Amino acid sequence: SSYNIRLHTTDSSGETYAKAFTFSVNNLNETPSNISLSSSSFNENIESGSTVAELSSSDPDSSDTHTYSFVSGSGDTDNNSFTIDGSNLIINSSPDYETKSSYNIRLQTTDSGGETYAEVFTLNVNDLNETPSNISLSSSSFNENIDAASVVATLSSTDEDDGDTHTYSFVSGAGDPDNDSFAINGSNLIILESPDYETKSSYKIKLKTTDNSGESFTKTFTL
Repeated sequence: SSYNIRLHTTDSSGETYAKAFTFSVNNLNETPSNISLSSSSFNENIESGSTVAELSSSDPDSSDTHTYSFVSGSGDTDNNSFTIDGSNLIINSSPDYETKSSYNIRLQTTDSGGETYAEVFTLNVNDLNETPSNISLSSSSFNENIDAASVVATLSSTDEDDGDTHTYSFVSGAGDPDNDSFAINGSNLIILESPDYETKSSYKIKLKTTDNSGESFTKTFTL
């Protein structure tokens, strides 16, 4: 920030004089050189209004303060999906990976002297395993007198995670009086004894689907 020198002047007769000088460097405001996010990803299903990252700036002026804003330009596709509160980046609506897996925003930092720096960011949504939301049967009725061990329906699950696999089981509880009349093989629901309408015209069972991460959904059926 300063320089010290000592100068010597000599006249034509060889007489001299020496003096020390200090030169001060004037501190000018410099432009910020970078914006950083504390995280570039966040989980799906977080609440709307959640802070997804904290903003910070790199600046040669170490004591400078900065304000942040969205700016238009290349990479600003999803600016409207977020707001900024101080240095907090806030998502406006709860994110869903299956609907939108990443967001592109363009941010600007402005220092106390009005100098600015802008940068584009891609924020990724973390795909979390979600609970199955339904069980379906291919049929809810079957003919009397079919053979014992006949497949009466095929089971399937509704799940936001398209790649999930599911296993099926009977569960105890209200609505399960006839669980013991059936078996499950993979996704096939099998009746153990030949049904007779005059003896029993309907069955009630309670089924559970479990995805490959252990999340489950239970439902009662009348056949």
